Amino acid sequence: QVQLVESGGGLVQAGDSLRLSCAASGRTFSSNAMAWFCQAPGKERVFVAGINWSGSATYYADSVKGRFAISRDNAKNTVYLQMNSLKPEDTADYYCAARGGYAIISPNSGHYDYWGQGTQVTVSS
Repeated sequence: QVQLVESGGGLVQAGDSLRLSCAASGRTFSSNAMAWFCQAPGKERVFVAGINWSGSATYYADSVKGRFAISRDNAKNTVYLQMNSLKPEDTADYYCAARGGYAIISPNSGHYDYWGQGTQVTVSS
């Protein structure tokens, strides 16, 4: 069992930066692929970024390439999402997700086994 707790969201202005954190409990974190998804009001949850179990591979949605960076610290059981040059269209609830068993990164939310409760990011223009 893995429990995920996100933090770091908030209200910022366009062009600002935020760093989201996702703290995981459980013994299997280092074998989990991790990802961030976002969900805007009235819209479906969409993939933002993912990282494999070792941190050697990352994958991004086109909309965030060059602006966001995902990383992980397996010693701290934590995954991060550095968000730079934020835009109003980045406004959403951001969720951390885990996929176990040394699985590859997937942009499909249905492939993830565990989810956090979300943290809200609001970007004003």
